[in-house]
Amino acid sequence: MDPLSALRDYTMRGELDKIVRVNDEFWFGSDYVFPCSAKTAYRSKQGNLYTLETLVYFLLNANAKFTEYLQNALSHGVPAITFIDRKPLIDYLSGKLSSTDSIVFPLPEQPPPQQQQQNLNLNADLDGEYRPEDTGLVDSSDKVAAETAGNDGKEEDLLSLIYAIERPLKDRESLLECKNRDFYSVLVASTRRDEERQRIESQQRKDGLVAKTRLMGADDRGIIAYGEDTGAYDSIAKPKMHLKGGKMGEGVPIILVPSAFQTLITIYNVKEFLEDGVYIPADVKVKQMKGPKPECVTVQKKFGADRNRVMTAYEVRDKPSALKAEDWDRVVAVFVLGKEWQFKDWPFKDHVDIFNKIIGFFMRFEDDSVESAKNVKQWNVKIISISKNKRHQDRAAALEVWDRLEEFVRSRSHS
Repeated sequence: MDPLSALRDYTMRGELDKIVRVNDEFWFGSDYVFPCSAKTAYRSKQGNLYTLETLVYFLLNANAKFTEYLQNALSHGVPAITFIDRKPLIDYLSGKLSSTDSIVFPLPEQPPPQQQQQNLNLNADLDGEYRPEDTGLVDSSDKVAAETAGNDGKEEDLLSLIYAIERPLKDRESLLECKNRDFYSVLVASTRRDEERQRIESQQRKDGLVAKTRLMGADDRGIIAYGEDTGAYDSIAKPKMHLKGGKMGEGVPIILVPSAFQTLITIYNVKEFLEDGVYIPADVKVKQMKGPKPECVTVQKKFGADRNRVMTAYEVRDKPSALKAEDWDRVVAVFVLGKEWQFKDWPFKDHVDIFNKIIGFFMRFEDDSVESAKNVKQWNVKIISISKNKRHQDRAAALEVWDRLEEFVRSRSHS
């Protein structure tokens, strides 16, 4: 019989008093003899096998408070059980549980039990009574008091006793190595957030070269870029544009805006909105303007943060009637007013034909009535909403326009 089965058998019969320690061995009455350090088949939650000494000492102190049990076990140098093993271990050894997953088979190799000699002289003055003071398993109150006095009367902190026998099960690295867990989504989300932050910072950065490097120079194409700060026309030499040919038509893409003041975006304030991400009412820009109304405004968006980045420029116009036949091939976007007359004399069959070839945007305030966009909702137009007062939200709306515009231009160029 193995040590665990023998101990369980004696516990169920209520004969723990017949288990006697002699030197480094436990004598189970006259039946078995096992080494004190013999490993049993009971595995703890931490993975180690409890020794026979640990289990016998625990059973003899089963009625004590667990903190007292830990303190006594530590003072006697007996390895203690863990708190989570306490109840299932008692239930199994007392017979309440017939089996448990903590039992390990095959059993660890143990020396064969020795038959106890009938003539063993165990405390001749006692009739085989188990004496704790002889075995060293359980201390009497006098012995505990003596040891406490020998320690200058200082009681050890119970928490320090618990910490002394604790074994770390997991740390930060082991938690990250857990199964069925994928942290790739966290990396992707963090990367996207960082990219978005960099893009917003690049839009917020005032690059002095932007105002002086209009990609449509008067010397190159005869198109004048209106100066946003001075009101004059900028004729400084411009770097070469990144142009794409094909279905879209050769040349600079064109964005059309309404000439009426009933719309939020006009040729007066389109540059501040698309380049700086700030909405300024058109009437305010008219009062700030010096000189006549511009016929064409050039806007651009940066594709990277390096100085050698490739830029794409767009012409913004508000007079569709002035466009030539070949110019209509370059029209890629339109800010709609929401009125049918805006598309009068346009070279398209109907609204479906228009918004299949041109991407439409409708700018509105968030708290505007639904009726203001009643016609627009029937068209293939993207509605962009901005706040009347929260100007820090304008940049997100401008970025949405750029993203949809660039995606449309790419799809149209490859069609």
